[in-house]
Amino acid sequence: MCGRFTLTVSLEALMEYYRIEDPALIEHTARFNVSPSQMVIAVVHDGQKNRIGKLKWGLVPSWAKDEKTAITNARAESLLQKPAFRVPFERKRCIIPADSFYEWKKTETGKQPMRIMLTSQKLFSLAGLYDTWISPDGRKVSSCTIITTSPNSLMAGIHDRMPVILHPEDEAVWLNRSLQDPKPLLRLLRPFPAEEMKAYPVSPLVGNAKNDVPACIEEVKASG
Repeated sequence: MCGRFTLTVSLEALMEYYRIEDPALIEHTARFNVSPSQMVIAVVHDGQKNRIGKLKWGLVPSWAKDEKTAITNARAESLLQKPAFRVPFERKRCIIPADSFYEWKKTETGKQPMRIMLTSQKLFSLAGLYDTWISPDGRKVSSCTIITTSPNSLMAGIHDRMPVILHPEDEAVWLNRSLQDPKPLLRLLRPFPAEEMKAYPVSPLVGNAKNDVPACIEEVKASG
């Protein structure tokens, strides 16, 4: 699964990477412990260009009875079977920018939080889906979920799932709204190469969503 991630780069860096042409009317500061139910930066394509904005992390399907239905992760293997994902997968795909994510590794003494990132330490794109739910009083909630897949060899020693990290050359394909054939899209939802990733232990601070501080990403001595 993916229940925590970081995004420490600047808004200007995000706009440059994703080739955002229009001024971004959003606020962004370095985030060291992004958690479900929070607003996260997302990138979509409007048919002509990339756009950047914020979505609530925890997908609320458009047909949901209430806002309590919030899905943090979507399994790549069941996107075509689950009603909550089927329509968004066809035409409401998004990217969630990140520069690392956290997962908890089981040890003899409990669970050790690990920070996982690219060996290059560069920004990467998590594959996501989004939808808009409208409350009975007309309030709109635009939300998203992060897609997960089977683990690569690095992640297998930490957890049995990992978020889908898109290769840079696949980002435009994922965001292409005119592409609705599931076959080429499903091929993108594979484990990222383990040799291009690294992981190290971090403080239990990341277990509390209120802790969004640089200390969350500092390497510590592993417990157990």
